[in-house]
Amino acid sequence: MHLYRAALAAGSVLAIGVLATGCGPAPSTTEVAQPTVVVSTEATPTPEATATPTPTVTAPKPPTTTKTTVTTKKTVVEFRTIPFKKKTVTDSSMAKGETTIRTTGVNGARKLTYQLTYVNGVQTDKDLLRDQVSKEPRSQVTAVGTKVEQPESSGCDPNYSGCVPIASDVDCSGGSGNGPEYVAGPVRVIGSDIYGLDSDDDGVGCED
Repeated sequence: MHLYRAALAAGSVLAIGVLATGCGPAPSTTEVAQPTVVVSTEATPTPEATATPTPTVTAPKPPTTTKTTVTTKKTVVEFRTIPFKKKTVTDSSMAKGETTIRTTGVNGARKLTYQLTYVNGVQTDKDLLRDQVSKEPRSQVTAVGTKVEQPESSGCDPNYSGCVPIASDVDCSGGSGNGPEYVAGPVRVIGSDIYGLDSDDDGVGCED
């Protein structure tokens, strides 16, 4: 490309010289056209500095934890005591206030079946499946006496001091009474004069 431009410039100079001389003979003095020196300067492009991008560092995300729920069930059996009941009966052949156990009481038992529910090892529910009486209780029976003991009779009427016999009728000895029993006085009336021994009602009978 540069050589073509130089040749083209030289040709142009020669043509201008011919036109200047016209058609007549050429003058004796001959000008030699000096070739035009064309200096071609080709600039070498300087590469532009390209900034190196700084890599973006992304922090790693923590692993996602998935919570798992574990549900389990378990069957258990419990036994509970059924307390025995107590009963009391009277017995007229026993002295009043006396007691005795006729039948010994025995506790019973109840069987309970449950279903337990656990979530992650923690109990969350308890359901009763069955309730059975595995052993019946036996009541305790206690007898209480009601018999009243009568004191032994001394044979003397308690309405009089001393000893006035107990009979259908008692009279004073030496009197006009016909008995069948008699008592020698005096006797003091401390209750009721059921035999009429105190005729003057002074509290003393059979004074004569």
